[in-house]
Amino acid sequence: MIEFLRYIRDIEYLAYFILGVLTVWQLRNFFIAWEELRAAAFGLEKESAQMRLNRSAALLVVLLFLGAAVFGLVSFIIPAVPGVDPIPTSTIDLLATSTATIAPETVSGPTITAVSGPSGTPSLPEGCVPGEVMITYPENNSVVSGIVEIEGTANIEDFGFYKFEVSAIDSDNWLTIQAGDKLHVDDELGYWDTSQLEPGNYSLRLVVLDNQGIQRTPCTVDIFVEMSEE
Repeated sequence: MIEFLRYIRDIEYLAYFILGVLTVWQLRNFFIAWEELRAAAFGLEKESAQMRLNRSAALLVVLLFLGAAVFGLVSFIIPAVPGVDPIPTSTIDLLATSTATIAPETVSGPTITAVSGPSGTPSLPEGCVPGEVMITYPENNSVVSGIVEIEGTANIEDFGFYKFEVSAIDSDNWLTIQAGDKLHVDDELGYWDTSQLEPGNYSLRLVVLDNQGIQRTPCTVDIFVEMSEE
């Protein structure tokens, strides 16, 4: 099913082109049959023209339905299915700092440790503000693999958009992996395909910008990516 949805996504514009050509052709046949029906003087001529007119009208309805089906799949169904499009191409300016490949720190297992606040409870990750800019899953210092559903909050005044960035831990080489332009509060923010990364320690951060392009302090969590099981 996922492969079929990916195929539909990949041929979206080709499908629109083919359906458009067929629609123009059927419109031509429809108007020809319409003129023949108006000009017909005998019963057999009228019956033949009416049949062609009905057939063209039915095919136009089918083509319209197919076009709407492709649009609905690509615009609404595919983005909601995990694994079909884990790293979508956004139409907004992501302001990405780099598109280079990330090289993780060479480790044999997770090496990050939690930090506790004065009360003994774990402190919030760097830059995270509950109710405004927050990653609630994956949690700080957790281990992940495969496709990860990222949850949290992107809800600031004069909200513009948000994006996810990942880097090798303690590195300034950030790679944008996904973006969104809708407010979220303790909700699903997107998906992260960690299978494209080498196992190791990484930092994942949520960057939220207002509608003037001013960036809030990113919420950053440390993650260990392990090899996913096939």
